[in-house]
Amino acid sequence: MHRGVYAVGHAPLTWEGWCLAAVLASPPSVASHVTAAWLWGILRTRPGTFHLTAPSRRRSKPGIVLHSADLPEIDITELDGIPATSLPRTLLDLAPMLPAERLAKVLRRAEERRALDLGPIDVLLRRSGGHRGAPRLRAALDIYRDEPAFTRSGLEDRFLELVKAAKLPLPSMNFVVEGFELDAYWERERFVVELDVYETHGSHDAFERDRLRQDDLLLIGVEMIRVTGPRLRREPAATIDRVAAHLERRRRELP
Repeated sequence: MHRGVYAVGHAPLTWEGWCLAAVLASPPSVASHVTAAWLWGILRTRPGTFHLTAPSRRRSKPGIVLHSADLPEIDITELDGIPATSLPRTLLDLAPMLPAERLAKVLRRAEERRALDLGPIDVLLRRSGGHRGAPRLRAALDIYRDEPAFTRSGLEDRFLELVKAAKLPLPSMNFVVEGFELDAYWERERFVVELDVYETHGSHDAFERDRLRQDDLLLIGVEMIRVTGPRLRREPAATIDRVAAHLERRRRELP
């Protein structure tokens, strides 16, 4: 299969067999990046090229991309009998390779598999500040933090500041329409911005009630979007630009 690596009594080999062969052909190395992500079950599409990490720089081979990093033992594990990077290290290595949307999907898949543990990831980030994936991974993990970016009142205050700075019409705050209390409501446009903080969605019941409430509002002609604390902190200008675009659209649509 490779120099010094043989398959005995196995035909055809599985992808995992070829992966192990690639690792054995580049000692000492471990599966990493998208290859480790597939082994961890957090990618939808199986990579065609094997990505490995070794302690020293060396030339890549056909079908094999070699990265260099002197990984401590805590960053190495074994998956299906194949030496590979730990999940925190895999996420760190993936962060600069993927667009923000794909990185978010990878984190969501890790959460769905109940493998996303912020503790070990934070430990890794503290000792890997120079890694080019560290800032992007920190930003992507914002929504998984237990501590909200804002309290409810703090989020409302910040939102109003941005609305004023953009010279948009001021909404009515905590306004009641047809029995529904709305966070920020533009009456003329019949448009609502719901300001979400983590604590308000701590149960399946709350999640279901929120969706039903949004549907009920649509039935009476009131449209809603949601803005979270992390989003407002991360991209305030883009968030308010979207609110402005929605308000303009509603003005055109309504008589």
